[in-house]
Amino acid sequence: MLYMFEALNTGFNFFIGLGAPAMMFIVITLLSLLFKVSFSKSIEGGIKMAIALTGMSAIISLLTSAFGPALNSFVESTGVSLSITDLGWAPLAVITWGSMYTLYFALVCIIMNLIMLFTSSTQTLNVDLFNIWNISIIGLIILDYSNNNIFITTLFVVFIYALMLINADVMKPTINKLLDYEETNITTTAHPSLLVAPIVMIFNKLIDICIPFIDKYDFNAEILNKKIGFWGSKFAIGVYLGLFIGLLGQQSPQEIFNLAFTAGVALELFAYVGGWFGPAIEPLSDGVTTLMSKHLRGRKLFIAIDWPILASRAEVWAVANILAPILLIIAMILPGNQVLPLGGILLTVLTPALLIVTKGKVIRMTIIGTIMIPLFLWAATLIANFLTSASIAMNSFPAGLSEGQLFSSVDSDPLEKMLAVLLGKTVSTMDLTLILSSIAALAAYILMFIWYFKQMKKDNLKATELNKSSHIKNDVLKVSK
Repeated sequence: MLYMFEALNTGFNFFIGLGAPAMMFIVITLLSLLFKVSFSKSIEGGIKMAIALTGMSAIISLLTSAFGPALNSFVESTGVSLSITDLGWAPLAVITWGSMYTLYFALVCIIMNLIMLFTSSTQTLNVDLFNIWNISIIGLIILDYSNNNIFITTLFVVFIYALMLINADVMKPTINKLLDYEETNITTTAHPSLLVAPIVMIFNKLIDICIPFIDKYDFNAEILNKKIGFWGSKFAIGVYLGLFIGLLGQQSPQEIFNLAFTAGVALELFAYVGGWFGPAIEPLSDGVTTLMSKHLRGRKLFIAIDWPILASRAEVWAVANILAPILLIIAMILPGNQVLPLGGILLTVLTPALLIVTKGKVIRMTIIGTIMIPLFLWAATLIANFLTSASIAMNSFPAGLSEGQLFSSVDSDPLEKMLAVLLGKTVSTMDLTLILSSIAALAAYILMFIWYFKQMKKDNLKATELNKSSHIKNDVLKVSK
């Protein structure tokens, strides 16, 4: 028996030693075959996932190798303690998709989705399997802080995933309105980043009470984007960032230009290579969808895909461009922050939720986004030690960062990660103060979501009544003519 366990352990260590790209090539291929996807499509999905992970690692290495010396000089010359480098969402995806726990979390989330569908607790079937990494990182944080308490970890992961599905349901009417979808359209999104919407709703209601007149000064985001043009692109924002850090880091002209152009390339490539993950997971996602649909015949379903269904709205990018310099300024003066925004400078983890709640009001989106920026910076600072140690353990530490240097991601769900750290520490220590804090924090989180859900329901009802009244007026005008 002991020999068998040793053999299994040796085999597992060999598998982990292959590295995340090779691991995920094998896993995605085998899982796709298990869900009756054709051999050719299964292999294709596995290869695309491996290439996407390899591409992301290469871009991160490019960015960190170029910015490492400049960031160190920046910290020394300015005295600003921004010693943690923000590398965007990519390192989180690399870490999670290199962990076997991600497959476990994916399985329990799929089961939860099925249970909620069969019990009519949701109408949403989430086929966006790639973004399970957002859930996995939360699970991995709890595991790390709780000394591998898989029971509490599973409960929290399932809880967050259930809220994602409920949120997808309640957002659907607003998505229809924003994107001009027909009522028969079944597309929605259950992206985890949209769980920040309840906080956005609180500030939106405060604006209703305190400064409702600001809506009079709102403007057309599409026109703004056209006027900005290239100067608001990822290329240009990367160049600004490189120039800024190079100058503050007192680099030579040659080094400053190198930083500027490298950052421009990296920010553009993050978005480009990030687009490879969706097609990589598509064959597996199709297999899961087909299997689920067979058991849910006759039921009306919403199909949840990635958040970029909202990317066609100009407000998302207009506000992202406005918030980018604000994020950088706040990072430099915010007490308790140690993160220098880089990879997540565009804050697309926040702008979709701002769009949904404010219904695309640019001024409201900008005000609320500015107020909420500290939350993302503090959360990124909080998880930096975990992310760095996890990447070292998985042999995926970004090349170019010096030994002992921390990295993190602004591009993540702040409240859920803060809760994960708190719960993990509570389970590990069973300290009475932490237990009471965890109970209070979870209660506040749940109550906030319930309140938000009711507000969204009210907004949906008002929108439906307005649509009905407008249709009646149109019918009356037609008859009178």
